[in-house]
Amino acid sequence: MKRVVSGIKPSGTLTLGNYIGAIKQFVNLQSTLSDYEFFLFVADLHAITVPQEAAVLRKRSRDVAAMYLAAGVDPNRTVLFLQSEVKEHAELGYLLQCSTYMGELERMTQYKDKVRVKKETGITAALFTYPVLMAADIIMYDPEFVPVGDDQKQHLELTRDIAIRFNNKYGDFFTIPEPLIPTIGSRIMDLQDVSKKMSKSDESDKGAITLYDDFETIHRKIRSAVTDSIGIMKYDPIKQPGLANLITIYAVIGHMDPEEVVTKYQGQGYAQFKDDLAVLVANELGTLQNRYHEIIDSGTLDAILDSGREKAHEYAFRKVEKCKRKIGLGRIKK
Repeated sequence: MKRVVSGIKPSGTLTLGNYIGAIKQFVNLQSTLSDYEFFLFVADLHAITVPQEAAVLRKRSRDVAAMYLAAGVDPNRTVLFLQSEVKEHAELGYLLQCSTYMGELERMTQYKDKVRVKKETGITAALFTYPVLMAADIIMYDPEFVPVGDDQKQHLELTRDIAIRFNNKYGDFFTIPEPLIPTIGSRIMDLQDVSKKMSKSDESDKGAITLYDDFETIHRKIRSAVTDSIGIMKYDPIKQPGLANLITIYAVIGHMDPEEVVTKYQGQGYAQFKDDLAVLVANELGTLQNRYHEIIDSGTLDAILDSGREKAHEYAFRKVEKCKRKIGLGRIKK
């Protein structure tokens, strides 16, 4: 069975960027890759590389799973589970650390960025090594493809390097995954600072639309989103990055090409475009929110997660046991 594997951290509140760049893309893949099986996990082990409040983390983990289902993920084709409930993820993560070099992890861009931000408060060992756990998350299930955004390409390259190195030493064992990068919408930027990605962990909420925002909040944030003084509707991510970011959001949600959006609003100015975008986003999220509340308040979610845990564990247990035997761990059976 051919597979696609993906995961998302339950840290911070889910944003429109998560919806467009990850959740919606995953749902679309299920429509286009009809003969594939999908493994989707909530990466709660990755969330604890920085301090988390226990009750909040548990709630956010359920929220992520419920939002994927609300967005249209098919539970009959998707093995949906919490990463921490399949202990083999952590076990394989350690085994792969033994085939990973310090220099590789030190070159990770996200690690270097976090060091600059947290240099005075300390860096945990897990924050340094989590790309290896990410590699374990992926190659555990032998996927052909992994959906990634632009900011995750480096981590997938490391995953591929680790898998190739292991295969070269112990024989063909792990499938070498290929990236699936959306042509549009892979990285939605902050509405106030288009030099950084829209973040669910950002201290300020002005630049991020959350999946729980109402129309008034969405309208206010989009109306105040930075654009430029040029005043011409044009899709130019270099010279007009703020406007291009908003056009991208409109294009993905409205199922249009960016140039179609530009043509539609040519000569109308930014104000009308922003007002219409706010309505478009609010309608999309309103439908999502209604489905989310139906799922989160029912017993369906736990049943799906229980089933996903069992299916993931069954595959992961066999994979890790074979991996350990290849390495030389365990006793000789007489």
